[in-house]
Amino acid sequence: MTRVIIIGGGISGLASAWFLSSGGHDVRVLEAGAAPGGCLQTRAENGFLLDTGPTSTLYRGGGLGQLIRGVGLDGQLVEANEVARNRFIVKNGELIALPMSPVAFLGTSLFSARAKLRMLLEPFKGRARHEETVAQFVTRRLGPEFLDWAIDPFVSGVYAGDPNKLSARAATAKVYALEAESGSLFIGALARAFQGKAGGPQPKGKLISFRAGMQSLAVKIADALGDKVLLDTEVTELEQHSGTWLVRSREREFTGDALVLAVPAYRAAELLASFDAEVAHELEGVYYPPVASVALGFNRAQIRHPLDGFGMLIPRKMQCSTLGVLFSSTLFPGRATDGDVLLTAFVGGARNPDIANSESEPLIEKTLDELRPLLGIEGSAYYRRLTMWTRAIPQYELGHLERVARIDKAIQRFPSLYLRANWRDGISVSDCTENACKLASMPFFR
Repeated sequence: MTRVIIIGGGISGLASAWFLSSGGHDVRVLEAGAAPGGCLQTRAENGFLLDTGPTSTLYRGGGLGQLIRGVGLDGQLVEANEVARNRFIVKNGELIALPMSPVAFLGTSLFSARAKLRMLLEPFKGRARHEETVAQFVTRRLGPEFLDWAIDPFVSGVYAGDPNKLSARAATAKVYALEAESGSLFIGALARAFQGKAGGPQPKGKLISFRAGMQSLAVKIADALGDKVLLDTEVTELEQHSGTWLVRSREREFTGDALVLAVPAYRAAELLASFDAEVAHELEGVYYPPVASVALGFNRAQIRHPLDGFGMLIPRKMQCSTLGVLFSSTLFPGRATDGDVLLTAFVGGARNPDIANSESEPLIEKTLDELRPLLGIEGSAYYRRLTMWTRAIPQYELGHLERVARIDKAIQRFPSLYLRANWRDGISVSDCTENACKLASMPFFR
């Protein structure tokens, strides 16, 4: 049995602890905050249930399914409303459904006839000869309109990022793989479809949450682990002596055979600075832009739009501060009482980092001003809640995979040290869970 100390009680740390504990190891999770979950935070107030961080994740079974069943949360799992297939893009002041089939693509007004013809040339484009940004990759293969009206808002919605900086290979790995495998996105997607494989341009799996919100996943894991999870325990110092890790908080000391840093890259940099300045420098290079989550509650009669979809994304060309809006009360049940609706807007990101310095009420009012003409909103929101994430989503920018490889190589001299968080190997809750599952199967823990 291995004694494992895990620093960080977000989904990466908790999932790692659960899989390792299930494998017979003695785990201890040290979380600086007062509640488990990290960025998984759910609030229930005024008849609304809102997730201020991640609002859903993609469910494909695997490690996430094993975890959900293992902690007894499968009965609380909820799938997204069928209408969530509709995803709207704002263009010229109107919400246009993103085409999800060849017939819809031919009929959509989102792209011009010239852009549609341009996309037909995609199979004849050659492979990349060097690492490209998402913007370079998409423009080369599909043309500038597809970048402006599809990929740009997608990148804003998922990463709150800038496609001119994000690495296509790192940030859109599955789409990039289609070119690498088949030399064409279309041909690669068709080949995978015929072979029955996932990994095409459309995500495979079910979009899920839980009846009590996303944080309930973290709470259930923490409950299952019991006194193995210590809250309000901020780590101040690390040491290693003869293969044993010594971890100090302000009140206690802990010893273990292995150490897992399941914290953001900048926090890992602080903890490892005394061990390896080069690794710390690499970790500090991972950029986290600020994002504000703005929850807005209305009476249903105040909004003319049917809200019949997942939400809407706002391309950069529209020159809005708002990146996108989730139709939260449409997406999952129980997010608002009957007769009311809940919207969750996201503002800021890599292109608008000054948002971190904004005051709450003016920012909420500006967001409302941008949404009113798009959704036909009358009056103001009677419920409003702003959550500012000053360091939100890690950006997989050019060179990111090489950065991760350098970090992994450098920490090989600490064979019992592992780094697990969404700054590497995928940013979603599902990604973090799968990576935690893989950690438990590594040779050191067998």
